[in-house]
Amino acid sequence: MIRSVLLVDDDDDLRVIGEMALANVGGFEVRCASSGDEALTLLRDHTPDVILLDVMMPGLDGPALYARLREDTRTASIPVIFMTAKVRAHERQAFEDLGANGVIAKPFDPMTLADQVRALLA
Repeated sequence: MIRSVLLVDDDDDLRVIGEMALANVGGFEVRCASSGDEALTLLRDHTPDVILLDVMMPGLDGPALYARLREDTRTASIPVIFMTAKVRAHERQAFEDLGANGVIAKPFDPMTLADQVRALLA
């Protein structure tokens, strides 16, 4: 059962909308990070049930952060769902080949975001 989500996205508006959608519609406890480095800092003290991870971010981007998560025994088993505007079949397949639990297209529908997360982890 999903109780907590870490949303990692460098876009302020998407973080605010995503947090409201996941908390208010989905009933999840939500923490947000605006960068890969901030996410790593949050993960030192908090282990979410799932991480929603933006693909394109300055500095430590989504795929690079994903690789770091998989190298650390504390975070290696946390499910990760990538969020991206690039959702062509071959791009989606590349993320799934990395081991991601799925891909959610951006912009997302705030009313269905929590259900999408649940469905990808079912």
